[in-house]
Amino acid sequence: MASKDSTASYASASRISDSSCFPQYTASLKCLEEFSSDKSKCQQHFDVYKECKKKEREARLERNKSRSLFS
Repeated sequence: MASKDSTASYASASRISDSSCFPQYTASLKCLEEFSSDKSKCQQHFDVYKECKKKEREARLERNKSRSLFS
């Protein structure tokens, strides 16, 4: 069984608060709270967060290209 410390060094195991998209995430939640969970009024916030996560994922994949185990 892996210890908690062994997973802490991996970005995929990090918390949402460690993400560069955390401000977009919290803005989406605040919007939902403000509009009583009416998702249609918060679509712009969702789209911004989704785009941020997409860019974050692309950057992670690009970084990992240079760390191939088989090269």
